[in-house]
Amino acid sequence: MKRLLALLAVLSLAAAVRADVETYSIDPVHSSAGFSVRHMLSKFSSSFTKTTGTITVDRANLENSSVEAAVEIASISTANPDRDKHLQTPDFFDAAKFPAMTFKSKAWKKTGEGTFDVTGDLTIKGVTKEVVLKVTSLGFGPGMRPGSQLSGWEATTVIKKSDFGVNGPAMLGKVLGDDVTIDISIEAGLKKA
Repeated sequence: MKRLLALLAVLSLAAAVRADVETYSIDPVHSSAGFSVRHMLSKFSSSFTKTTGTITVDRANLENSSVEAAVEIASISTANPDRDKHLQTPDFFDAAKFPAMTFKSKAWKKTGEGTFDVTGDLTIKGVTKEVVLKVTSLGFGPGMRPGSQLSGWEATTVIKKSDFGVNGPAMLGKVLGDDVTIDISIEAGLKKA
């Protein structure tokens, strides 16, 4: 009988812990992944307009959270259709062969009030490297639709495009910088149980 009571206590504790875990779907309409890179003497900024994925959140301890996201390469928007097409060729992202870049978190470390270093695997053009995203939780609250709940997030990191084979033609070697700053803005909606 004692064992049965102990088992029930453990199960109810596990259920209580799981109650704090929520899964949010990234809203591609209200999320984006921007980037900037040096072009000649100035910085050039652009973005990808279709980001999807899920964020599993432990509201009681955000360090137990996780994220998996994908950014569609064909959604690149540089305000120049010809440049958008060129960036999708094998010279850069090779979108036909690698239609998305992905990120999967491995660890969250609290760095301040609502801020985290999120370590994970970033895959671009078939190459996977570990990166650290500087993440800020913007909060949780009701959405516009009745009963909907949202979470907001911002993240930034700096990568080297050469690490992922996104160098472009050799003639651009001195024109484009190697360091790329990535800025991510996410709105995600709570999945219904």
